[in-house]
Amino acid sequence: MFTGLVQSLGTIKPLGGDSWQITCVSQSSNVIMQDLAYGDSVAVDGVCLTVEEILKDGFIATASPETLRRTTLGLEEIKQRYVNLEASLRVGSKVGGHFVMGHVDGVGRLLTAQQTATSWEMTFTAPEAIARYIVPKGSIAINGISLTVAAYEPELSQFTVAVIPLTYADTNLRYLVPASWVNLEGDILGKYVEKLLYPGKKQSTSSDETGLNEITPTFLAEHGYL
Repeated sequence: MFTGLVQSLGTIKPLGGDSWQITCVSQSSNVIMQDLAYGDSVAVDGVCLTVEEILKDGFIATASPETLRRTTLGLEEIKQRYVNLEASLRVGSKVGGHFVMGHVDGVGRLLTAQQTATSWEMTFTAPEAIARYIVPKGSIAINGISLTVAAYEPELSQFTVAVIPLTYADTNLRYLVPASWVNLEGDILGKYVEKLLYPGKKQSTSSDETGLNEITPTFLAEHGYL
């Protein structure tokens, strides 16, 4: 489990097969490396990977076929790209973002990035499997970064987040250009609400099959969730 507060930037390089070498490159890399141990979990652009070998300035991990299929790790563009790194949450640590599981739901794309007087406003696409968990002022993880949804347009399957200068400067968001792929993870709280409201129903990318189009603030309030 993670909090979505990125601790270091790194680079990622395929080693053949499903193995990857992750190298810490930012000045804060000691946060990742200081007590890194074999078997630890590290979020790499929001993907939970297990440390299999520790290197001087990084580690080696394996990505399963399911991970490659569902995340940007399976895309050609990931090679030699900067990635966000976060060590797993320790008991007693501060939760400054939200609970991020490192289980990416799918990928989206950056549409626009516009600098304002106080932040960067970034708009992304989101597939239906993720979009159904997006609510205005709710949380979403983008490349492992905990961000708040500023606006959501369900008819366009896109949402906007406001990124403060600190987050923009310390993460790989600043390297994104329109059409860049990103990993997306919906808030785990929304997934549990869905499970409790519709027990026994299979998860689907179709709102018609799950009835999720019927979930409204009023509906949730009537069922004790507000």
